Amino acid sequence: MSVASGPEQLQRAIGPRTLAFATVNAIVGSGIFVLPALVSLRLGAAAILAYLVCGALIFMIALCFAELGSGTTRTGGLYAYIEEAFGPYAGFLGSNIYWFGGSMLADAAIANALADILSGFFPVMGSGMVRIFFILGLFSLLAMLNIRSVKHGIRFVEFATLAKLVPLIILVVVAAWFVDPANLRWNISPSWSGVGGASLLLFYAFLGLETPLINGGEIKDARRTVPRGLLLGLAMVLLLYISIQLVIQGVLGDELQANTASPLGAVAALAMGSPGLVAITLVMFVSMTGTMGGNMLCTPRILYAAGRDGSLPKQLGRVHERCTTPYIAIMAYALIGCTVAITGNFRQLAILSSASVLIVYLGVVSVLLKRRLRKEATPKGTFRAPGGVLLPIIAASGILWLLSNLEQQEWVAMAIFVAVLSVLYAGSLQLKKRSAQKVLAT
Repeated sequence: MSVASGPEQLQRAIGPRTLAFATVNAIVGSGIFVLPALVSLRLGAAAILAYLVCGALIFMIALCFAELGSGTTRTGGLYAYIEEAFGPYAGFLGSNIYWFGGSMLADAAIANALADILSGFFPVMGSGMVRIFFILGLFSLLAMLNIRSVKHGIRFVEFATLAKLVPLIILVVVAAWFVDPANLRWNISPSWSGVGGASLLLFYAFLGLETPLINGGEIKDARRTVPRGLLLGLAMVLLLYISIQLVIQGVLGDELQANTASPLGAVAALAMGSPGLVAITLVMFVSMTGTMGGNMLCTPRILYAAGRDGSLPKQLGRVHERCTTPYIAIMAYALIGCTVAITGNFRQLAILSSASVLIVYLGVVSVLLKRRLRKEATPKGTFRAPGGVLLPIIAASGILWLLSNLEQQEWVAMAIFVAVLSVLYAGSLQLKKRSAQKVLAT
């Protein structure tokens, strides 16, 4: 059994298999259950082009993360990358935009979606105190699992990943017998703008590859584990997504327009009857809960790292003596996420979450671009992504292309968020300066 090691006192218990499972679990959340129909409405059978575009871009971003992650053994993931390259202010912005905007808002949105799913079976879940207690209980349970031990969190992630992958694979195999080849023929000539808009919409389903890397202080042999686990997990996701899209398009065809809310449910009902519909609904519930569990396992480590480094309250950097987990950071994350979930709604939270992650991805890709332009040597044994300086340039261009399609209100919201964070950062510097002056005065 791995023991706590290094100054962080965290257990190095995450290997390639676990990282691959965590990557699949983090990415395969709520998006794939709805987005295939919405993308098909824009491109028809040519929707597969959007998957290829998103797959190519996400693989380039993943290569950037793999190189940076394989050479970083600190907990914090993208916070550690950005802070080391561009300084504490950039690291502060990147980490807080990510954990609040990119991860916690996503969890809050998923919690609302879960409550909405249950309200279809239990109308009392639609609103009121029952809904509030459900959201509170969900965040509390996931927090307790991850506070007790990192291995408890890992086991839940592996269980949730298998619990959603196996039924989805079975559905794809069974539904393949109901595919009508005529439904897969391209009846339209897709335009570049059409593919771009559909890819922006679909990219939401690919977010999350960075989440497992936040646990840098708990990854065994990062130089070997990070590239293998990350790229293997991403390959599994892309293969699954393309298979799901082909099956949905091939089975439903023109009927997709009448099943935009739950296309997989419609396919399951046609291929397996009512039991199939119930089963895929359960898979959806497990999938969303598993994504939240993966975020709860990983994202509080950003708060822990920031508390450890002094950019956030030091209490967040505490590690439980018996469980060796950052319990204060986990509880803070769960409390804030629960509050936002209770007061927000799915659409509003999902839009802000997607914009936040894209901006942070741009920051991480810029870290690798800076290293390549300065021709910094890669430490011996560290994974080096191919493509030289072209890789981060192309990846950054792709991200900017996607961001150019965002709505104006999303940019306004992000600008306000960055301004608030900048004020908080300036305030924390002043507090540190005053504390240092008091120490010198005594």
